[in-house]
Amino acid sequence: MIRRLYTLLWWLALPLVLGRLWWRGRKEPGYRRFWNERLGIYGRRAANDEPLTIWVHAVSVGETRAAEPLVEALLKEYPRGRIVLTHMTPTGRATGKSLFGKHGARVVQSYLPYDTPGLVGRFIAYFQPRVCLLMETEVWPNLIESCNRHGVPVVLANARLSERSLRKAKRLGKLITDAAAGISLVAAQTQDDAARVRQLGAANVAVTGSIKFDVVVPPAALALGAQLRTQFDAGTHRPVLLCASTREGEEELILDAFQAAALPANALLLVVPRHPQRFDAVEAMARERGLTVQRRSGLAQPGAQVDAATRVVLGDSMGEMFAYYASCDVAFIGGSLLPLGGQNLIEAAALGKPVLIGQHTFNFAQVTDDAVAAGGAQRIADAADLMAQAARLLSDDIARAAMGQAGLAFANQHRGATARTLALLPPLEEA
Repeated sequence: MIRRLYTLLWWLALPLVLGRLWWRGRKEPGYRRFWNERLGIYGRRAANDEPLTIWVHAVSVGETRAAEPLVEALLKEYPRGRIVLTHMTPTGRATGKSLFGKHGARVVQSYLPYDTPGLVGRFIAYFQPRVCLLMETEVWPNLIESCNRHGVPVVLANARLSERSLRKAKRLGKLITDAAAGISLVAAQTQDDAARVRQLGAANVAVTGSIKFDVVVPPAALALGAQLRTQFDAGTHRPVLLCASTREGEEELILDAFQAAALPANALLLVVPRHPQRFDAVEAMARERGLTVQRRSGLAQPGAQVDAATRVVLGDSMGEMFAYYASCDVAFIGGSLLPLGGQNLIEAAALGKPVLIGQHTFNFAQVTDDAVAAGGAQRIADAADLMAQAARLLSDDIARAAMGQAGLAFANQHRGATARTLALLPPLEEA
């Protein structure tokens, strides 16, 4: 009964949801594209020579990037198979295209249908997946019930669940516990994540570690990072502090602290907001404070360099985070200055960069604590402390190198989650 009420609420809200989609499309045109997929409307289905289909759902950018090792491993394991990769956001879809476009028709992208039995049922009937892999925290009651009804096993891969998310989920009562019980397998990142997922009612839970440790840095990203660094230095070495995946409310704190900090006089602040719709606003913040700003997009021009007077570079691009990490000396991980849950520090550690991170990391608590314990990351109290610790590291080559090496060793030590997850998947026999 509770799921029927949930479904009714979805249908009642659908006009508002579609209206909001159109409204968001004013600033982000990607929201107005492929809207038919969100309603489970597709073209004519191909003849009955479809390959084995594996459905992977990665809601947005972070989950899509996290899914990369798993997708690559599945394509290798099932050479006649294909991946249907679903998203909820245009940025997630764009990230998927940049990561997997090289595979052509073997990776098909689509938006996830809204969570009603009819729309999800149409998706399943059209693509006919053999298994559904939900990345990290995605639990959709009707999606899971529809998969169960059609005999499609549901796997929650790279699963993480914070205490805060657990409390929110418990408020949904039987709706969420029934959904959790319908999951065939949960591959959790940590023992704590596994324990929390079990509290929701999932029965088959294993700890496999974080798949993000298995991400391989693309050589092209390293090359781009080296190119960016050359443009930053412009013939004279400039220390570079990267503030990655910053969220609303954090940039003001960072810019104010940067102006007041005792950093090297020629230090460059590289700011990469997490959400592209905020690029212009962040540039305006810097200019309001009298800081000279250049944008990454402007550096794409032949012969472009960062001027000596420039204090801030705005990373206004998507899919280049590895390159940004490669180009910096010290990396701060955003979403952690304010109670937003933080972002994952694994990519920075995997490139041997010293990591600074705030106090608010409840979405990535275990990996952050482990990185700090390993000496590859350091918690900072606030924006002023961020700049103080950055100044210390930027002026001490030995300490900076030691911290970076500790982070790299930490990242390498935790590899292998992809293989462990693959070993637990239900048998997928090719047609």
